[in-house]
Amino acid sequence: MGKRGGTWMAAWLALGAMLAAGAQAGVQSDPVHDGAPAAAPLLVLHGGAGVERGSLAAAEEAAARQALARALQAGHAVLREGGAALDAVTAAIAVLEDAPEFNAGRGAVFTHDGHNALDAAVMDGASGRAGAIAGVRRVRNPIRLARAVMEASPHVMLAGEGAEAFAAARGIELVDPSWFRTDKRWRQLQQARAREQGQAATAPAHPYFGTVGAVALDARGGLAAGTSTGGMTNKRWGRIGDSPIIGAGTWADARCAVSGTGWGEYYIRAAAAHEICARVRLAGQPLVQAAAEVINRDIPAAGGNGGAIALGADGSIALPFNTGGMYRGWIGADGVPHVAVFDEPLPLP
Repeated sequence: MGKRGGTWMAAWLALGAMLAAGAQAGVQSDPVHDGAPAAAPLLVLHGGAGVERGSLAAAEEAAARQALARALQAGHAVLREGGAALDAVTAAIAVLEDAPEFNAGRGAVFTHDGHNALDAAVMDGASGRAGAIAGVRRVRNPIRLARAVMEASPHVMLAGEGAEAFAAARGIELVDPSWFRTDKRWRQLQQARAREQGQAATAPAHPYFGTVGAVALDARGGLAAGTSTGGMTNKRWGRIGDSPIIGAGTWADARCAVSGTGWGEYYIRAAAAHEICARVRLAGQPLVQAAAEVINRDIPAAGGNGGAIALGADGSIALPFNTGGMYRGWIGADGVPHVAVFDEPLPLP
């Protein structure tokens, strides 16, 4: 080979080496494809925004904080044993659904007709699969049914009697509707009816709030999100809010997981949960910035309010809210629950 030919060959070899190195660097820098965990396992949860100082008796606040801690510990037990993010989310939310302090499952609010109508959704960030249910009345843990829809049906959302028939077919626990009745929620319905008839002087600060949710990051770097709610006190006509709507109140992908809580109509219009993660994925925004802009800027600008929890594949956590308080907490590898309710310090990992 002549001198000129040798020069060209050397150039091609150098170019090939550069391209190969660049491709390898690209693979190593992409947490979505390299298969390595982005951070230590984490679980973050909420029990709903809209709680106000003075609205809770001391015993009620203490019970709520204890329930949040139990839910965090239930999810952490899954992650500690190497379980998947979706398993941790399901375990944590089921605890909150069984706690009468929150508007989900046993503590669900009543519809105008005096029923409880429950909604829930889950999404697995690694696979992009999702499941949701709406308007069920006898499912003890709606989050488990939402997961069954994802894993054992070709559908994403089931509603009403059909969803309950599917629950029965899958062996999901059904209970008598009286399981969901609590005196506090019944009184809230009577107060809402009285306001409709002009018999009450004041309206509640946030009649549309109350949801539980969780997001988790597992040891493999997988993310998942879930949300469960009883909806609005005194809701009519089969109203469904954002919680079971994938992209509105619940979203997870390879980089980000979100569960929302607030005035559902505004979260639906904003596709709030998806919007947060889209800003992370497409605009490269830090998770905390993306969550704050959507929850504390865009939704209030449209007339709504509320909060959310968000968790990134890098272990970053965002807990924005614009009401007097939001039941919230997180737990890391050390297994110590961190819980807050109002505008109070909550150290993050």
